[in-house]
Amino acid sequence: MSDDITLPRMIGESACFLEMQEHVSRVAPLSKPVLIVGERGTGKELIAARLHYLSRRWQNNFLKINCAALSESLLEAQLFGHESGAFTGASGQRKGYFERADGGTLFLDELANTSMMVQEKILRVIEYGEFERLGGNQTLQVDVRIVAATNEDLPALGRTGRFREDLIDRLSFDVITLPPLRARSEDILVLAEHFAVAMVKELELEYFAGFSDSVQQQLIEYSWPGNIRELKNVIERAVYQHPEKTVTSLVFNPFESPFRPSLSPVRDQSVERRDEQAAVSTTAEKENVSSWTGEQLDFRQHMQDYEIDMLKKAMEHCQFNQRKTAELLSLSYHQLRGYLRKYDLLP
Repeated sequence: MSDDITLPRMIGESACFLEMQEHVSRVAPLSKPVLIVGERGTGKELIAARLHYLSRRWQNNFLKINCAALSESLLEAQLFGHESGAFTGASGQRKGYFERADGGTLFLDELANTSMMVQEKILRVIEYGEFERLGGNQTLQVDVRIVAATNEDLPALGRTGRFREDLIDRLSFDVITLPPLRARSEDILVLAEHFAVAMVKELELEYFAGFSDSVQQQLIEYSWPGNIRELKNVIERAVYQHPEKTVTSLVFNPFESPFRPSLSPVRDQSVERRDEQAAVSTTAEKENVSSWTGEQLDFRQHMQDYEIDMLKKAMEHCQFNQRKTAELLSLSYHQLRGYLRKYDLLP
């Protein structure tokens, strides 16, 4: 590895952290897909970078894309590229992430938010190393190592038909599960001091005066739902509020205020509609079960018919607005699109 490439720094000394790091070191040299599972803020992107820079691919591209940040059509175009005229606005040929990452590593963050169609194309790249650009008919070959990340239970999504189980099989050559910060109590103060010193440098202060005993106790006892990312925010906020003084208090929730606005009536109505729909769904399920006479039936077909009926009713209720329908059914937009495509209900 050349001198200008440095591994992303990860700090910790707890047993579960060191065990996870050892896991990363073992699987990194292989060119197999790896799935990283962890709560938000646990450092999934840093682990993906370590997997790349500890591999034989370290001199080639390491590209990252957040699958939840793009619509289905835009994500597909970004991943696989497009030919000129493939869609409105496609004025020229464009190479996608898979093509640009040839010989290197592609990190797919928030993978659970991808549609079934995109999942199918990713599966093909993993299995055969080939794909076509949007609007193209030439099959392209690439050698890309895929590292994917999620904070969802993919096997559970697979069992309910919201994620391709064959793609889960291909991605899970090895699964690295990141421990949450609450399971790394030995690391909390170490990380806190690291973030504090870095913030002191950013503010161009002379020194960091440290944490009071009560603050140290608060740091250890807090549950850290946002994990390391949340810890970093809390510490940086505390340092700037106590310049060159011992940190004696912490603000865990910057939104706390006696003047904090309440949930808007529009949002309240949306939540009520979702709860109402859930109640209707539960009632319908009970009615379906209670109306069964005990005769032989095709269970898969029965459940498929029920899902189709529910989707149609939800779409009609939301005037065929797919984003409102997804919210009503407590699905992501891409998950709803996957169901609609599965049952051929897209317009």
